Amino acid sequence: MKAMIFSAGLGTRFKPWTDNHPKALALVNGKSLLQRNIEYLQQYNIHEVVVNVHHFAEQVTAAIKENNGWGSNVVISDETSEVLETGGGLLKARHLLEGSEPFLSLNVDILTDLDLHKLTAFHRQHEQLVSFGITNRKSSRVLLFDDVNRLYGWRNVQSGEEKGPVLTFPEQGKSKEGLKEMAYSCVVIYQPDIFNLMRQQGKFSIIETYLDLAAEQVILGYDHSGDRLVDVGKPESVGVAEKLFT
Repeated sequence: MKAMIFSAGLGTRFKPWTDNHPKALALVNGKSLLQRNIEYLQQYNIHEVVVNVHHFAEQVTAAIKENNGWGSNVVISDETSEVLETGGGLLKARHLLEGSEPFLSLNVDILTDLDLHKLTAFHRQHEQLVSFGITNRKSSRVLLFDDVNRLYGWRNVQSGEEKGPVLTFPEQGKSKEGLKEMAYSCVVIYQPDIFNLMRQQGKFSIIETYLDLAAEQVILGYDHSGDRLVDVGKPESVGVAEKLFT
């Protein structure tokens, strides 16, 4: 299986580090977020890795070269001209990921011990287009699921804004009041058919694609609540991560 690590973001929440460095190279107990995620993938025999770059791209590229990919075959997807977010970044890397087998993506600033063998088995069992990790942790933006964890929408908890097929296909017999809120873990397995179905172009979030396709495609969340997971999105979250990931 191939994997893509989204590493191109500006890291605006991670200032002042990101004034002079990419967030991907921020350290947690002496190892960069990028190294930790490459080594996480290696635990599951995933050694073919695509890394997209934009913010201080040369630093990320140099670190990969100097460390020989930390033991993996790491290929760069260059977004130096424009950061494309997760959806656009995935689409740009299509030629590096596409094949006959499912592939995986994860965000460089998420550290987790989600068992990828279990996520892969879940994906293959249900034969759906997309499977991703979800947990019951608190989040300001959540995804909405029915009782079998099929994706039905998105909600901003603070503003009440909602998006998604739950608002447009009531024939499914689901009431949005009966849906549960779960947080997105940013660890995803896709069928390669995803590329032929994506209607967005340019710069966009992969969440837009999920919500666009969920009415006609089965997209399922894999509940791994209880696993370790830290969003290292702000400098103060480094201390939390260091307590959980040695």
